[in-house]
Amino acid sequence: MKVTLAEIASEAGVSVTTVDRVLNDRAGVRPRTREIVLEIARRRGWFGPVEEEPAIRMDFVLPAGSNTFMGLLHQYILEEARNYGGIQAMVHVVDGLEPDHMALRLNSLVGKTDAVGLVTLDHPSVRAAIETLSDNGVPVASLVSDLPSLQKAGYIGIDNRSAGRLAGLLMGRFLHPDKTHDVVIVIGSLSYRGHEEREMGFKSILAQDFRNLRISEIVEVSDDRDRAYTEMRRILGRAPPSAIYSVGSGNQGIGQALSEAGIHRETVFIAHDLTGATKRMLLDGTLDAVIDQNPRVEAREVVKLLASAVRGAAEPQYLPRLQVVFAENIPEL
Repeated sequence: MKVTLAEIASEAGVSVTTVDRVLNDRAGVRPRTREIVLEIARRRGWFGPVEEEPAIRMDFVLPAGSNTFMGLLHQYILEEARNYGGIQAMVHVVDGLEPDHMALRLNSLVGKTDAVGLVTLDHPSVRAAIETLSDNGVPVASLVSDLPSLQKAGYIGIDNRSAGRLAGLLMGRFLHPDKTHDVVIVIGSLSYRGHEEREMGFKSILAQDFRNLRISEIVEVSDDRDRAYTEMRRILGRAPPSAIYSVGSGNQGIGQALSEAGIHRETVFIAHDLTGATKRMLLDGTLDAVIDQNPRVEAREVVKLLASAVRGAAEPQYLPRLQVVFAENIPEL
């Protein structure tokens, strides 16, 4: 049975009207949207039977833990691989803060996979494992946190330094300019280049434009909500800050500590990644803003990038856009 306009629209995440415009070559559709719709239509056989190609085996290696964003990314990768067709996808979950565990898993994939996507910290043993995969002809793509200077198919994720500067700009605007404010930075792990870049961007804009904001403490919580809760309880017991910037995960622990102290509506709190938990905290006023990077888009783009790399095709990169989410503009998850 021929694929319908509605099925193409559902997979592309656009309206049936948009699909109709694209397939009938009418104006009024952004080039990128047009490209996505045409690709799905070709793959689903709108223009005629599609020649069967050998299935591609893709392996994705993600960090374990209580990070809700990574759970969403895991889910969307499998969904997008299934929707793309012709892909056998497997997601491996390892201790993300143990580079030897990550390197061991990557090395175990040599000779067994066609392509690898991963979220990992920047460490010599991990870099060596990625180089081994590349030397054996396996395209590798980094997700969320980049690993520059390595030979790989590409990076799918946001500009993390810009994301940190955006967080600093929001915080500077939220806080009264005529007062000095203490700010606490809660970091997942400095071993993740993405977290390091966010911290750098945040600090740079504070030094440049908001010198009344003083960083009183930087605490590393290994993206663990229980540790984030414990550390925030300690900080609040000593000297509650005016604002908190959460660079990685652990937001639920921070929010719980603020609520128990009765200051969740008084403390400016900015975090990353829209999940069910951060959505609830936006709605109850615990979080003031969330900087989102859209894991569904990242999953779609990395699957497409790796499939094209395996088939020897050139594939442009479309990095997810930074989106600031407030209580009033929460998109559907």
